[in-house]
Amino acid sequence: GKGFAVVAEEVRNLAQRSAEAAKNTAELIEESQKNSDNGVAVSTEVGGILNDIVEGIHKVGQLINEVSAATDEQSHGLDEINKAVSELDKVTQGNAANAEETASASEELSAQAAELGDHVKRLGEVVQITRALI
Repeated sequence: GKGFAVVAEEVRNLAQRSAEAAKNTAELIEESQKNSDNGVAVSTEVGGILNDIVEGIHKVGQLINEVSAATDEQSHGLDEINKAVSELDKVTQGNAANAEETASASEELSAQAAELGDHVKRLGEVVQITRALI
């Protein structure tokens, strides 16, 4: 009888420890399940954030391409403006040269007109003298 009571006590103790271990195992499994669910939720959220980042990167790439195209267009426009300004400068220089030539010719014509006036005056004097002599 005494040996049976000792064995029964040990079996009861073992059963209690097994029940506690099973309870602890169930709690650990439940905690692991919660952590796993939380990990899945975090992974899903991170995946969404990464997708947003990738979309943002694509949009930035498109904007960079648009800015690059606009810059190229502006550069081409500036080249055209520079060519036009260069042509305008050539025309202006040509006009300035023509103006100088015109001024020089005008001075020469003025001198010739003055000389012609002197000749006409002398001719008039000669005509008067000739009439007086006739």
